Amino acid sequence: MSFRQDLIWRLEAAGFAGFVGFMRLLGVERASALGGWLLRTLGPKTGTQKTVMRNLRIAFPDMPADERERLALDQWEQTGRAFAETAVMDMLVKQDRIEVVGRERLHAIRDSGRPVVFAGGHFANIETLAATIVGSGVPCQITYRAANNPYVDAQIIAARARYGVKLFAPKGGDGARELLAGMARGESVALMNDQKFSEGPEVMFFGQPVNAAPGPSRLALRFGTVLQPMSVVRLPGVRFRLTVYEPIVLEKTGDRQADIARGVQAITTFVEDRVRESPVDWFWVHKRWPDRVYAALKADES
Repeated sequence: MSFRQDLIWRLEAAGFAGFVGFMRLLGVERASALGGWLLRTLGPKTGTQKTVMRNLRIAFPDMPADERERLALDQWEQTGRAFAETAVMDMLVKQDRIEVVGRERLHAIRDSGRPVVFAGGHFANIETLAATIVGSGVPCQITYRAANNPYVDAQIIAARARYGVKLFAPKGGDGARELLAGMARGESVALMNDQKFSEGPEVMFFGQPVNAAPGPSRLALRFGTVLQPMSVVRLPGVRFRLTVYEPIVLEKTGDRQADIARGVQAITTFVEDRVRESPVDWFWVHKRWPDRVYAALKADES
């Protein structure tokens, strides 16, 4: 690593630390409100707005255009709030702002000593899921994408440790090995399963084909355990309702690829159901469908 690169990273880390410090001075509610206001104001002016609107058209083709516009604006605010709340998550957790429906299922997992595969999607504030899992006493490997800047990454890891998240498995080859080793030790794993994964099996999402990651289903089948779906919605006053749903039991038929594909479809259907229940809570900013679906939509626009 060059001196110049190291200096750039250190300056970025100083700026990040300053941002976090400012958010913490504001406190939970004002930090969340500021983040929401910023992205509600700036988000629609970015190129990502086109992705948001196309995603909404694919998912809700019959929704009136003005309603989609309002939903797009509201989801930008949600995204901004979630980003700002990462700086104050430990404060948010300590202030008991997370209501948990089905906590007894987490306690049963903890008491069993056997691992499960937690699966879900990017709703509201996904850090509430990790905080609740570990706060319930379940040892769990949390997958994450490491920041490119190692000094910023170290700050993020330290911040997450303040609310109990200490077992990490980075995405990629090394992370996969850590997940396998963790499950062999009886540790659960938590993975998001609602983003594009081109190498994954094709399943249906809002009536259109998508490719989704097979990892959660593979792990569940390999270790003879269940997919444990969880999701969260935002409530007024920077509060959240997190629900631990009935586990998804995967079938072993002897056709491994078909069994994995059924598991991927099951969790994808779960995510779709949650989006339909509360569309404003999902993160609409990423390209979820394959290019051909967007191309067909663009052809309809012309």
